[in-house]
This record gives sequence, structure tokens and C-alpha cells, in this order.
Amino acid sequence: MWCAILRLSKPIWARSLHMLTLEHVDAGYGRTTILQDVSLEVKEGEIVTIVGANGAGKTTTLRTIVGQIQPRAGKITFLGEDITHLPAHEVVDRGIILIPEGRQLFPDMTVRENLQMGTYRRAARAAQESRMEEVLELFPRVRERLDQTASSLSGGEQQMVAIARGMMANPRILMFDEPSLGLAPIVVSQVFDVVRKIAATGTTVLIVEQNVFTTLKVANRGYVLENGRVVLADSSEALLNNDHVRRAYLGI
Repeated sequence: MWCAILRLSKPIWARSLHMLTLEHVDAGYGRTTILQDVSLEVKEGEIVTIVGANGAGKTTTLRTIVGQIQPRAGKITFLGEDITHLPAHEVVDRGIILIPEGRQLFPDMTVRENLQMGTYRRAARAAQESRMEEVLELFPRVRERLDQTASSLSGGEQQMVAIARGMMANPRILMFDEPSLGLAPIVVSQVFDVVRKIAATGTTVLIVEQNVFTTLKVANRGYVLENGRVVLADSSEALLNNDHVRRAYLGI
């Protein structure tokens, strides 16, 4: 098995079918348009990142994908199905799960109870206990904190619980909104190690981040979003060596 994988001329993600596609999407709030003509794709099994400065439209992109914001133009496709105007609960039922910025745990509930709240997909509810055991294999520190309240945890531990809760939904694609926000560098490294482990289980990952260098080191491909438009799209290696990215985001 391992030998067969090693003989492949391209990594699995490079050969996979399109899982999620945005085509010429416009979206915004009230009379304000945030996203303008945004097109991107995520293939099954890969890690893709959307990077950019604060206010570039990264979070709006994720909220539009999950149905919290209705696009004003364009099309969103998931596994060949047009999901552009599906309500959020139907998007979730298809396996598109968002881990929001700021973690948004229930502070007075235990870690176990917070994890159980993640089984809101019908497919996940049917096997809650077995799914929890699978998830806890990825998060040994979370297992140690199951009976503590979420409010008693450190910021890094809370982020791990938020990620574990997302995994409880048995996602097809897991989307992260600023997972490194407010965390110490050593904790950021741990969070992105977990992202790698999640991708290794076969879950597709889409990350929105301001921490450009760290995210591109983890991702297979990336998109640079500026003022609501995609201005660059390439492999992570190419973006790390791009003059504009180096000047604008890496300070090089």
C-alpha cells in the first residue's frame, strides 16, 4: 500500500475531483458588496488556504459557502450539486462544516457536552459515541479535559475543543476561520499539526488565515484575497516565493 502511494507521479490531492467550486461569486451585507467575482476550487483530499489582510473578505467567503450569506451573483457547487441558494442547515447536512472565528464554545458546559453539540448532522447523530472515540484519538489533550467546563480551559485548549467539535459532525470538508487568532506561536504550531492530521484522515480542509507564512507551509494550494477579489492563486510553494506575497504579507 505504502509503496503504491510512493510510486504515484502526483500527490493524491493533485489528481482528485473537484469537491467545492465557487464561480464568479458576489456577496455582501446590506447595500455593501464584499466579494466581487470570486472563483476558487477545492479538490477532495487537499488543504487549501485563503489568505489576506483583515477586511479582505475571507470570513465572508466562508459564510457564503455555508449559506449564512446568500450570494448576489455566481454559483457554488459541492460534489457536483448546485448549493448556491441552499439554507445553512442543508449545507451542513451535506458535510460542509465551519469552525468559526473565536471558537464559540458553550462556556458553562463540559468539554464532553460541547463535543456532543457537534453531532448536529443526521449522519453523525446515529453514531455519536463511536465518533467521539475516533475524534478523541486525534485529540488526547481534549480527552483529558472531558469533564471540565469549557471556560476553565486555556485559549489553545478551547481551540482544540472547537476543532474536535467540528470533527464530531463527520465532515466531508472542514473549514477553519482564523484558527491561529489570539494564540501563542507554540500553540499555533500545535493547531496546524492537528490540521495536518485531520487531512491525513481523508477530510478535505479549507483554511482562512492572516498568518500567511504558517498557513502556506501547511496547505497544498492558496488564494490571495484583496478587497474582495482573488488576486493570486497558485501552489503554496509558488505563493511563498511570489514577490507580491513576500512584500505585502511576509515582510521580506
